[in-house]
Amino acid sequence: MTVPTSLPVPLTVAERVAAGRRARTRASRSCHGWFEADRQRPDPVGVLEQQSATRVPELVPVRYGRMLESPFRFYRGAAAIMAMDLGPLPNTGLIVQLCGDAHLLNFRLLASPERHLVFDINDFDETLAGPFEWDVKRLAASLVIAARANGFSDREQNRAVAACVRAYRKRMRAFAGMGTLDVWYAQDDVEHLRALLDAPLGREARRRTARATAKARTRTHLQAFEQLTRATAQGRRITPDPPLITPLRDLAPGTGEEAQAHELSALLDAYARSLSSERRHLLRHYRLVDLARKVVGVGSVGTRCWIALLLGRDDDDPLVLQAKEASESVLAPYTGGRPYDNQGRRVVAGQRLIQTSSDIFLGWTHTIGLDGQGRDFYVRQLRDWKGIARPDTMDPALLAVFGGLCGGALARAHARSGDPVAIAAYLGGSDRFDRALAEFARSYADRNERDFEELRAAARSGRVTAEDA
Repeated sequence: MTVPTSLPVPLTVAERVAAGRRARTRASRSCHGWFEADRQRPDPVGVLEQQSATRVPELVPVRYGRMLESPFRFYRGAAAIMAMDLGPLPNTGLIVQLCGDAHLLNFRLLASPERHLVFDINDFDETLAGPFEWDVKRLAASLVIAARANGFSDREQNRAVAACVRAYRKRMRAFAGMGTLDVWYAQDDVEHLRALLDAPLGREARRRTARATAKARTRTHLQAFEQLTRATAQGRRITPDPPLITPLRDLAPGTGEEAQAHELSALLDAYARSLSSERRHLLRHYRLVDLARKVVGVGSVGTRCWIALLLGRDDDDPLVLQAKEASESVLAPYTGGRPYDNQGRRVVAGQRLIQTSSDIFLGWTHTIGLDGQGRDFYVRQLRDWKGIARPDTMDPALLAVFGGLCGGALARAHARSGDPVAIAAYLGGSDRFDRALAEFARSYADRNERDFEELRAAARSGRVTAEDA
């Protein structure tokens, strides 16, 4: 008996395998190798200036200052430049929900709603549907750039990339043989990480994993509350640390403060409507007591970002939310996908699709600013059990292992949103794709260093202004 349904008819496994192998005619595995920029490539500093034109003017020099600290810091802020480089290249057409900025520092320990530590992707500002290899290429290049910062040899750089891409390929092949729900429920918890680390690194890995886990558990919303606030005559308030943290009362003194406070309060009210009913109910137990502008990250510096201090039962029952401006993904000009009516909603939808366990307060909103401009935001808790990697402290063996963890986690994210059978069929059982990505990563790291020098020259000439903060 055939049951009527509006759901699309899925392809058979054989058809999905065939689709993956056909993708090799569109973009062979070896074509992903050496990168050479087109002679008509736009000026990379101009790409950054175009982004800066819509950002808070007084914070733009901080962005350039952070990007000029090192080639790796530059790379973190140059997602738009890499998107420009990836867009014209041959691609597989095997579509997944991309992270969009899959460098190695965007993989970290996070808290699940069930209060378990998991290893997952953290940043989704650029998330969009696109060819799976774009994320793999950005991750691979970040490993070479980090390895060079540590003075590692070419062989050690290649080993880190090979470990990453091999882990991606092998895990994708494992997902290709799993049931649909098993893929969706797959999770990289701490026990999974320990099992992966014990074999190659033994006792040292156990020690470092235990230390990282313990540290992540201390990075709670209560720690953020203690670090970011202070007791005043009016109660708990956000502590100023300009230009990194500037309370609303210092940004808009007098009558301007009241108008901007009303705008941001409306922003949070609209955000609450994006939450499910039980989470709106939970949020109603808190009252808003203070707001501040916060400088975050590297590439995001200059976008509008607010932290909101809310209190529940008393001054020792806090909730700290971050509302971050969401602009169009840097990948959008190169994907041909449908436009989004709200870029905050794009970020939230992408995060929920990729992450195994998202923040319970994750939501989105839209607001009209005092300047009359409409802006989209997404909202989440400021900090909740986050453990951040320190690649500058890693030796070559540990960087390779960490690269493997990131590659495996990326494969899990892509398997949730794409077709693991087709992608696994495209990748195959050989290391051809792995070797091509190692070649790409080295050549793109060279390109990144040249772009970094161009920004340095722009700062020296006065074309851009850079400030330390």
